[in-house]
This record gives sequence, C-alpha cells and structure tokens, in this order.
Amino acid sequence: MNDISVILINYNSSSYTISCVQSILKQTTSSIKYEIIIVDNASEIEDFETLKNELSKSNIPNLKLVRSKYNTGFGGGNMYGVQFANGKYFAFVNNDTILQNDCLYITFDFLEKTPSAAVCSPQQYDENGNVQKSFDHFLSLKREIFGRKILEKFNPIKFPKRKMVYSSPIQVQSVPGSFLVVKADNFENVGGFDTNIFLYYEETDLCYRIHKNTIGGDCFLIPKGRYTHFNGQSTSKSLAIKKELKISLLYVLRKNSGYIPYQTLRWWLVLKFFFKSIVKPSNFHIFYLFLLGAPINLSLKQKQIIAKQ
Repeated sequence: MNDISVILINYNSSSYTISCVQSILKQTTSSIKYEIIIVDNASEIEDFETLKNELSKSNIPNLKLVRSKYNTGFGGGNMYGVQFANGKYFAFVNNDTILQNDCLYITFDFLEKTPSAAVCSPQQYDENGNVQKSFDHFLSLKREIFGRKILEKFNPIKFPKRKMVYSSPIQVQSVPGSFLVVKADNFENVGGFDTNIFLYYEETDLCYRIHKNTIGGDCFLIPKGRYTHFNGQSTSKSLAIKKELKISLLYVLRKNSGYIPYQTLRWWLVLKFFFKSIVKPSNFHIFYLFLLGAPINLSLKQKQIIAKQ
C-alpha cells in the first residue's frame, strides 16, 4: 500500500498537468511512498496524445494514466481515479497547481500525528506569490444571506477569518478541491464525492459529510505546506459555467440543510437577480435559472457526449 495516492484530472490542459507532475516529482522526498493517477476527462484526442507522449518520455514508475470516454466533472473524474488508488490517504490535486515545497509529506505527517483530523490542505498562493484564501465555511443559508464577513465578525472561533495569514495549523470547516488530502477510510465511508455534482461545491459537501458522520472528522489548513494555483485554468468563464455554479449551490444546500433553507435562498436569489438584471440585462439568464429552481437536470452533466475515440 502507498502512503498517498495523488489524483489529478486533465481536461484539455496537458501542459499544466505535465508541469504539476514535474513539481510533485521534484518536491516530494523519499520519506513517503506515493503514486500519481491521472484521469483524462475526455479531452480532445490531440491533448490526450500530447499528455501520454510526454509522460512516457519520463518513464515514471509510480504513475498511471487512465482515460474516461466522457467528461465526468470534478467529482466524477476523481471517483474514477480512486478506483485505481491504493493509498492510505488520497490527495486530490488540481492539475493547474505547482508544489512549492514537500506538500505531500507535510500533509501526510500532520494527518498521521493528528487523530482528530480527517482532511487537510496546504496554503494556496497565486502565480504572483500572493497568499490566497485556502479554506471556507460550510455552505448554509445564513452564510449566503448575511455573508462570510458577518459570520467571522460575530463568531470568530467557529468562523475564522479567511483573509488572515496563518503560521500554524488551524481547524476550519472545509478546504479547497485544488489540493485536498483526506484519509482514504473516511473518504470511502461517506461514499466519496457526490457525482451528481458536475462542478463546484464538491469539496464543501465532502468535508461536511465527513465532519457530520465521522468521529475524528475534523478539517485543517496546514500553512507549512505551500502550493501555487493558477486559478481558473481548468475551467472557462462561460455563462454555462456560471449557471453550473448556481445549480451546485442550491443542490448542496438542499441536500445538507433541507427544503425550507433551499426555497428561502432560491427566492431571495430570484429577487436579487431580478433587480440585477434590470441594471445589467446579462444577469437575466441567472435570474431565470433561479426562477426555475436551478434544477440539477439542467447541469452540464446531462449534456456530456460519450467520445468514440
């Protein structure tokens, strides 16, 4: 068994995937035994072939490259990769990241020595070296209505400030999917990522379920570990992606908080985007989506085509 199984998803971004793998090989010491599993999420055949050829040149013994015939999204892609993993811990790492130091050992060592912890993440930086927000509070009605700043102001113990720079491990509620390390047993016991979600809020949902259903299911930010995230390189900024964000938002809220909070937030967002669309007509599409209830059957997941190559 490996100490850590690193799972990456490639989707038409082979150059980022290759750079990410190179940084893992460079920064990870021999102190731990690890494997790298790359899931190609139905990229264009040219991108997949580029990735396969470049990786074959490196002849990395602890690397597996597998390909899905259709784009399964973030959660689905990672769940596909898990089927090939045998690590004690799973590290879900975005392909548009670069390790600045030995993040795998640092997170592994922390989880090994902290019985109460099930999930953790290193500190995230942008490509200019600026510290980025590296944790979040659980998705809830009050978070969406009042905002994170209000929660942090009135209950700083439960809701630590996301914009602060921390120097030692701090317990948080959820960490980003760009670099999430989790105990395999805890991950598997809650069923892993919810594959109904195509994009967004998968990590929030996962951390919530582990915390709720696990003794010793706490989540931590580990500032000692550092990685660079070229934010947004793995997804576009299209209207379809913006709508997907809203669909996932209401799906996860309804799933974990119930029908009444879902309907309350839905109609609050209907009103909010009605007035926003008057000022900026491009917001009408989002207003109409909320009016429909942002049903999951409108998700991009329902529009995937199985590739024949």
